[in-house]
Amino acid sequence: MKSHRSYPFYFVLAALVLYVTFFIIPSLSGIAYSFTDWSGYSDEVEFVGLDNYRTILSPDENYLSFIGNTLVFTFWTIIIKTVFGLALALLLNQGVRWFVNGYRVLIYLPVILPTLVVALIFRSMLDPASGLINTFLRGIGLDGLALSWLTDPRIALYSVIGVDSWKGIGYIMVILLAGLQTIPKDLYEAASIDGASAWAKFRFITLPMLMPALMIVTVLNVLYGLRVFDIVYALTNGGPGYATEVLSTEIFKAFSKGQFGLGTAISSILFLILVVTGYLVIRVMERQSDRE
Repeated sequence: MKSHRSYPFYFVLAALVLYVTFFIIPSLSGIAYSFTDWSGYSDEVEFVGLDNYRTILSPDENYLSFIGNTLVFTFWTIIIKTVFGLALALLLNQGVRWFVNGYRVLIYLPVILPTLVVALIFRSMLDPASGLINTFLRGIGLDGLALSWLTDPRIALYSVIGVDSWKGIGYIMVILLAGLQTIPKDLYEAASIDGASAWAKFRFITLPMLMPALMIVTVLNVLYGLRVFDIVYALTNGGPGYATEVLSTEIFKAFSKGQFGLGTAISSILFLILVVTGYLVIRVMERQSDRE
């Protein structure tokens, strides 16, 4: 009896045709158009080589800062969401005894709120003149901390990062909480008998056992951060100036202006970054499967 039976190729043919038609061909067409001057102002499409990429990588343009903003956004949202999500997961897993499910719902609630609603609420709260946060800070005598959260180019991107992290921490917490609940209690009991401190239990039991879940949330945060669009567009629309502009918002604006060739070139760069990241995701998942 064969343990590994091979199935006919035509079993996957329909799915393969759909995948090639709706993903591979449009992706390759987009890359091909990135080498042209395709625009909404002319019916002619001319091959321009690497001109669009030279424009994007030119220090005289702002596109490199958009890439930088995207990477800064991705880096800090990963750190903030993972650290606070892990802290809340640990608290709900061990530190809270009553109303645990209620706390889980409250912490997860921002995840299910529409991004536009979250953005409108925080735009009101972060208003420099009449916003709730600045009003509160002035009320307790901390006038110096009442800032122009979304209109000061120096802090606007970090304000967006803070809002996005607030919205996404609950999602990360749920994944890490599920990972924590798979760790056998016997390990902690054995460590307690050996006199291990709380930090030693966290360092040598919790973190190693939670590493697969941490890898998953890191990969999810990387993919989300690199493609972020809605929260940036709804909060600041890339402003003030270009202070919070990221790759996805610039792609949208390029297409809105009829600069299709340039837009596809920016999309191709983002596509390349995502492919590399996706490859790393597959490698991580394969290693995890091999261990199991």
